Amino acid sequence: MPTEQPSKQPSAHPTGQPGEQPTAQTGGQSTGQPGGEVELPDLQLPAPGAVLGGVSVRCRADADLVQLILRLRQAGGEIVAINTFPATRGEADVVRVFDFETRNLDSADAAEILRDLPGVAHAEARQTLGQIFGKRVIVIGAGAQVAQVNIGAVSEADRHNLRGERISVDTIPLVGEETIAAAVRAVADLPRAHILVLAGSLMGGQITTAVRELQVVGIPVIALNMAGSVPDAADLVVSDPVQAGTMAVMAIADTARFSITRQRGRRY
Repeated sequence: MPTEQPSKQPSAHPTGQPGEQPTAQTGGQSTGQPGGEVELPDLQLPAPGAVLGGVSVRCRADADLVQLILRLRQAGGEIVAINTFPATRGEADVVRVFDFETRNLDSADAAEILRDLPGVAHAEARQTLGQIFGKRVIVIGAGAQVAQVNIGAVSEADRHNLRGERISVDTIPLVGEETIAAAVRAVADLPRAHILVLAGSLMGGQITTAVRELQVVGIPVIALNMAGSVPDAADLVVSDPVQAGTMAVMAIADTARFSITRQRGRRY
């Protein structure tokens, strides 16, 4: 949820090059080896010219998920997310809920074309989770350091969200090499996760391996300056946890001029 190691010396210039301006970040994720990334769009996030739709479908036992998917596809919608969970409102005969997120088909149209299918009790248009929560910063590690990273990340996210962006911060305090390594790998499966911050005093071994696996799928990693091999694998190392959280948000914000690609391998 491939490590090129330039000089570890900090630079007085944000980009590492005197007089050079950092580039704005896009809404996508990079993939491949550091230094040769190709930006891939996150299909669950709003983008210029893209129509996003969300629909919550409350179903009876005879509803057919495949039929629901086919109807959306026949209407021209590209399905980018499906969530399913038990019904919780106590409605008669309603046993489960399917939430669909689509591109090229808006919420109202998606709800309308699903309402008449067998087994559908209600189909309600809604905003997508990308429109509400946006990009996600994931913070994993020891409780005290995680709390400090969150201060910086939430404070910086507030500045960008006031300008119309959507950036949310998700955290989990964990201990143990295997536990943290599993959590790092799982970040790759989290929808709209765009960056990971590892906050602790000692991380290495399986966690370092997991960090490198996560980087391969295009999610950068910021680590606090700690003991162990994780700082050598991280894209960026920051000593101050509050600043680490701040820089994590800046790295993924469309309204910031900060490039983690140009900072890769540095320590602050």
